[in-house]
Amino acid sequence: MMEGRKAYEEKLDAQLKEWKSRITVLKAKADTKTDYDTIIQALEHKQDEAMTKLRELKTAGDEAWEDHKSGFEKVLDAFQTAFHGAAENFK
Repeated sequence: MMEGRKAYEEKLDAQLKEWKSRITVLKAKADTKTDYDTIIQALEHKQDEAMTKLRELKTAGDEAWEDHKSGFEKVLDAFQTAFHGAAENFK
């Protein structure tokens, strides 16, 4: 169980790092489109929520870990939906 948990947490860390990079790319595009600042701020807020949930997941005991995993996955889905919607605005 512990190895699977560790691998899952590492996968989530990598995903959050990738999102940070993608947000940076969108920011560069938004620099010429000041009206997109609100979109970028909303994405950064969702990313912060995901990082908070990941910290909670990592520090959860074995019994609570599955509940925290479920909560993180909801935040993950919300972020992905928001990101893909935002990315469409920058095309």
